[in-house]
Amino acid sequence: MSPAQIELLNLRVLPGRLTVEQAAHYLGFKAHDIPILIARGMLKPLGRPPPNAPKYFAAVELERLRADVKWMDRASAVIGAHWKSKRQGKPTGRASGAGSDYTLKAVNE
Repeated sequence: MSPAQIELLNLRVLPGRLTVEQAAHYLGFKAHDIPILIARGMLKPLGRPPPNAPKYFAAVELERLRADVKWMDRASAVIGAHWKSKRQGKPTGRASGAGSDYTLKAVNE
C-alpha cells in the first residue's frame, strides 16, 4: 500500500467526497475496477458527470456499501465476470465503442 492509501484508511473522518482512486482503496478494489461498477449501475458518482469528467463519490454511500456483504459479493462477482469475459475475448455488455475489443483482438493475433 502506498503512504497515501494508508493515510486515507487511517482517517477517523473521511472527506465528504472521494476520488475514483480513493473510493477504490476504501472499498478494496483497484481503480480500474470502478468504471466497471459504474457501468453496471452498482456504483453511482456524484452529480451525473459526463463520461470524460472526473468522478467523485459520497463517503457516506461508500461506507454503507463497504458494510453491505451482499453488495460486496455482487460487486466482486461483476468484476470477476468482466475480466473473465475480457480474457475470453467476449464483449462485456458495455456499449461497443472504438477500441473496446480491438485492443484485445490485436494482442491475441
